[in-house]
Amino acid sequence: MPAYDAILAAPMCRLGASFTGDALTRLDFLPADTPASTRLDSRADWLSRELDAYWQYPAHSIDLLYVPQGTPFQLRVWHALLNIPAGQPTTYGALARQLGSAARAVGQACGSNPLPILIPCHRVVAAGGLGGFMHSASGAPLDVKIWLLAHERATSPKSTAPSPARGRGRKRHAQTD
Repeated sequence: MPAYDAILAAPMCRLGASFTGDALTRLDFLPADTPASTRLDSRADWLSRELDAYWQYPAHSIDLLYVPQGTPFQLRVWHALLNIPAGQPTTYGALARQLGSAARAVGQACGSNPLPILIPCHRVVAAGGLGGFMHSASGAPLDVKIWLLAHERATSPKSTAPSPARGRGRKRHAQTD
């Protein structure tokens, strides 16, 4: 297992967080039996609070400095993911049409997302079903995607209009703005 700056408890698993300076650079889903960190530095404590707000209200706009590392195309896809409202998933094909790309390329970029939840790749599904998650078509990754989609669907408004941003502020990230 990679070294993490913090391992946080989440309702469906544990989350391994890696920071570079003050910026979150990686968030990994880990098995639920992974021991959580007992002491958190200020960065991890802030992340934990922001995630707790998301667990309570999925439309919460996470206010945290994060820096995703990826190719220019991946960054374009990840930026587009930020505009998908909680509880209102879109398809790989629809996102590909929006970006002038192919569904498979969008799926690969989603699977390579280093900051799931913050960059909500789980909100992209296949035209005929769930699709994949984290380059997996079955198993624990798909269980996480199912949980996240159900969590957001259970508390989202039924309208198709994007809900206004909530929380302390907007997401702050260096490479997808």
